[in-house]
Amino acid sequence: MSSPAKVLEWARKVQAIAQNGLAFTKDPFDKERFEQLQQLVAQILTAELDIAPGQLQELWKGDEGYATPKVDVRGGVFAGNQVLLVRERSDGKWTLPGGWVDVGDAPSFAVEREIREESGYLAKAVKLAAVFDRSNPRHGHPPSILHIYKLFFLCERTGGTATLSNETDGVEFFAVNRLPPLSVGRASQTQIERLYEHHLNRNLPTDFD
Repeated sequence: MSSPAKVLEWARKVQAIAQNGLAFTKDPFDKERFEQLQQLVAQILTAELDIAPGQLQELWKGDEGYATPKVDVRGGVFAGNQVLLVRERSDGKWTLPGGWVDVGDAPSFAVEREIREESGYLAKAVKLAAVFDRSNPRHGHPPSILHIYKLFFLCERTGGTATLSNETDGVEFFAVNRLPPLSVGRASQTQIERLYEHHLNRNLPTDFD
């Protein structure tokens, strides 16, 4: 029996093939076949992984044209051996501030905005420390329907005060070796620890994959 992670991997690939086909085909019969492929992917995910059809539609809504991974940014702000974390209202766990990159935003601007909106602190991105493929098992993230690239920036605090938001209900600095329960879909302990190594040694090369 295939694992949930493998089912998701196959489903993402078939969904991408169907989406790419819809983006380029001019033949109405091919268009119908690609739409059937999308429906089949939804049926497989609903049956095998207990995912509601409405959830799939929400995730894929507006994602048209050639299929590419989505981009998520995370910012590491350190004070000595402590790292800034925010607590997500959605699951009650902690993570590095961050989120999706909006169309038209540079990645550095996006991470600075996310830090400000989720924590109240002002920060400047000073180094791209890592570009990780969320679906790579070595990063320890739970399986996801979406294929996501995660950009981890080292950032320096420039002002502001701790402020809650509509997405976060906690803003605190924690010792890197004593982290609270993490929202591992967003950032794992090993990723935070690696970001801290970049904080201690700015000459480290950017990690990737």
